[in-house]
Amino acid sequence: MNVLIAIVLVVLAAAGTAVVFTREQPSQAIVLSFYGLVVGLLLVLLQAPAVALSEIVVGSVAIPMIVLLVLARAHGAR
Repeated sequence: MNVLIAIVLVVLAAAGTAVVFTREQPSQAIVLSFYGLVVGLLLVLLQAPAVALSEIVVGSVAIPMIVLLVLARAHGAR
C-alpha cells in the first residue's frame, strides 16, 4: 500500500507541475481537473472516503467548470 501511495504522490507532483506550466487557460482548467482527481485518489488510498468524494466533486468538476464558464463569459464580453 505504501508503494501505491508513493506512486500517486509522484503523479500528484507531476500533475501539479503540469497545472503550473500549462499556458492556455482552457487547457489549464482540464489539467486542474485531472489534478483534483488525483488528489481524490490519494485521499481514497489514505482511507478518507468522504473527503475524497468531496474533493472529486469540487476539485474535478466544480472548480474547472467555473473556470471554463468565467473564461467563456470573459471571451464573450470582448
